Amino acid sequence: MASGDTLISFTARSNVPPASNYATLDERGGAIVLDFDDATNEEATFVGVMPQNYAGGGLTVHLQWSMTSATTGDVDWDVKLQRQTDLLGDSYAAARSSDDNTVPGTAGNVDTTSIAFTSGAQMDSIGAGDLFRLSVIRDASSDTATGDAELISVEIRET
Repeated sequence: MASGDTLISFTARSNVPPASNYATLDERGGAIVLDFDDATNEEATFVGVMPQNYAGGGLTVHLQWSMTSATTGDVDWDVKLQRQTDLLGDSYAAARSSDDNTVPGTAGNVDTTSIAFTSGAQMDSIGAGDLFRLSVIRDASSDTATGDAELISVEIRET
């Protein structure tokens, strides 16, 4: 596998919401999105199996998102990973953040935010064939955009 190749991707429909403070499914111009509130830190969780062609390097998570109504301000995103060895436990590695992502100047326009993880502890030592969870959180407590941020898709590439 070449560096930068897509390992796995998720759409909004792939979300397995947490018990509370979860992003909600919505439809936007024929696309299914996950709405993240501007007043509460909300979360979406995705479950996958790391493909066998993963060579053990770092990962970059690419979030494609838009805004319901905001045309100014910024959005802060956090992503965390967990190698799933116990279905009953939450033992995510520390979240990695991308702060101050400028909102597109037109509501509904799509932007991409990329968050890098080095191999090992930052990604909870996920290896080829491992079951894992990926959590995306809008850090609404520190961003400045009003209205919902709409997550469209998540793509994981090896770096």
